Order: sequence, then C-alpha cells, then structure tokens
Amino acid sequence: MFRVLALLLALASSLRAAEGDRIVVANGQFMVGDRRIWINGANTPWNSWNDFGGRFDESWWDAQFQALHDHGINATRVWITCNGEVGILIDLDGAISGATPAHWADLDRLFQIAAKHRVYVMAALMSFDHFKNTHAGCQRWRNWIARDGNIDSYVDHYLLPFLQRYGKSTWLWSIDLMNEPDWVYESAGNGRVPWERLQSYFARAARAIHAHSSVLVTVGMAMLKYNSDTGKSCQGNEVSDRALRAQVDDPGARLDFYTTHYYDWNGKIWGNAPYQSPRDYQMPADKPSLLGELPATGTSGHTITEDYESAFRNGWQGAMGWTSNGVDAMGSLRELGPATRAFRDRHASLVDVDLVLGVPQSR
Repeated sequence: MFRVLALLLALASSLRAAEGDRIVVANGQFMVGDRRIWINGANTPWNSWNDFGGRFDESWWDAQFQALHDHGINATRVWITCNGEVGILIDLDGAISGATPAHWADLDRLFQIAAKHRVYVMAALMSFDHFKNTHAGCQRWRNWIARDGNIDSYVDHYLLPFLQRYGKSTWLWSIDLMNEPDWVYESAGNGRVPWERLQSYFARAARAIHAHSSVLVTVGMAMLKYNSDTGKSCQGNEVSDRALRAQVDDPGARLDFYTTHYYDWNGKIWGNAPYQSPRDYQMPADKPSLLGELPATGTSGHTITEDYESAFRNGWQGAMGWTSNGVDAMGSLRELGPATRAFRDRHASLVDVDLVLGVPQSR
C-alpha cells in the first residue's frame, strides 16, 4: 500500500512538473499556487532576428533554455516577432489575416521547450521596431495601428489563435503587448504614433487576453516618463487603467502589472531604479512593478548581483537582465548567470521552480 502511495505521489509530482502552475498576481506580488515567486529572470529576445517562421534553430533554443534553468532563471522574455517582417500576414493597408504555418510550428516547439526546462515565458508580441523606417514593412504597421478595424483584425486573426494554441500553457505566464512603445510615440523614424492609437491596441488586446485566458498582461516601457503621474519630467501614466478604458470601456482593458526598463541613462534623470522602491522611483502604486530590462553587466557602480538583490529588497517583483545570449554589448549569461545563481541560492523558496513544483533536485 505504501509503495502504491509513493508511486502515486511520484506520478503527481511528475505531472505537476510537466504542466507547471500558473503565475498570478495577488496582494501586489506574483504567486504560483499558494507560494510567492520572484521573477529571477532574463531576456532571450531572439537567436536569429524574427526566429519564429524564419530561421528558427530548435537545438539552439533547447540548449539556451537548459542553460537558463541551470543558472536559476525561472522566466525569460522572448520577442515573438521582432519587426513584423516574418510570420504575421499583413497587407498593404494594415489588415491582418493570420500567420504562416512555419510561425505556428516554431512557436509550438518553443513552448514545448519551455515546459521541458520549466522556464516561464513572457511573450513580447511586437516592438517599436515594427514601425521603424529601416525596414520595408514599416508603413504596413503604421497603417495597421491607425485604424481600430485593423487592430481588431490582429486580435481576431492573430492574437486569439495565439491564445487558443498557448493560452492554456502555464509556461506562458505573461504577454508584453509591445516592447518600448515610448519610441513609437517620440521618434519620427518610427512614425510618431499618438498615444491614443497605441492605447487602442493595448486596450483591445488586453480585453481579448483577459476574456479568453488567465495569462497576465503588461507593456514593456522604455522609461518612467510615460509610466508615471508624479515623476520628474514625466508626462503621465499612458498605460493606466484610466488611459486604456478611455479607448475601450471594459474592465478587461487593463494591465496586470507594470514593466519598466532601466539603463544608466534613466538613472541620470530618475535615479538608479534597483536601489529605490517602485514608489520612490515614482512608479504607480496600483499594480506590482517589474524591471523588465536592465543591463546584464550591471548598473553604474554596481554588479548585476547587487542589482538583483537590491531590486528584491526594495520591493520590485522581479528583474530580467538584458540578455542571456549576448545580442549586444549589455552582457550575456557570462555576467548574468552568476548573479541569478547567487540569487537562487539565497532565496530558493522564492525563485526555484523545481522546489515550487516538487521536482527532485539534481544540482
């Protein structure tokens, strides 16, 4: 009898490890089941620009996710499309009709890999790069965001199929609707799209995600300037509930948490974010705040190990170093890995997915 019970418990543990538990927001923190989880994270934005439906290398992603897990990283941020040139079917007027079979097939494997290695994925659906005049399709994306009907075509023909395929996966913990929309608003090279048009997309997409899944929703903001009503030289929180519901009057038109990015140029204006509480940094207080990007080489005068520990002690709900795979000069796992391992070892019960899910330890 005891042997049967032990086998049943082992089977339950194995199933729970494979399926995971969904990350939710409760009392201003991230939770997995009845346990708090702190996002000891990274960015793995791309291996080959526009991977999914492009030059997706399954073996590379498999090895990278294994490395993330080995370094104590429990979540990573992946760019699902980098500039919209590959994967999504968009016409000249900006209407969306779906995605290529290769795009879906590659994403199927990505989420299988995430489950295999027990690393949560923040899916960044698009970036300011979609609107940059440095690629041929930028006008299509500018036309897309100019009309509510085009945004609805994206929701109907891309976002809802995305949720139907991956929304039940607990390893898809959140969706970042756009990487750094601040630059779409500010830069002529990105079309200078008004905030009202960006907000219309955020509101329509968030409503659909909340109606059809339990996946959390955020927007990766480049700076405090457009994410705060009170900060120095700030223009107001352009992703607040009030701002989004001015576009779509629906309770689902909201973010679940705030994601701001931090680099040293931000610090010259607002101070070093990991060394302040979100409230002192002047982030809005109505939702949890996450550092969605910060340099893997560390902020000015500090090591990345110090940055993660300080962010935790100051009340940020996670930190995601840029990047795990060295896409630019901001560092890779060579710098970031020792920091995330050290944080895991100090705070295992808060970050170690294996512990949370009851997986036998192999370290």
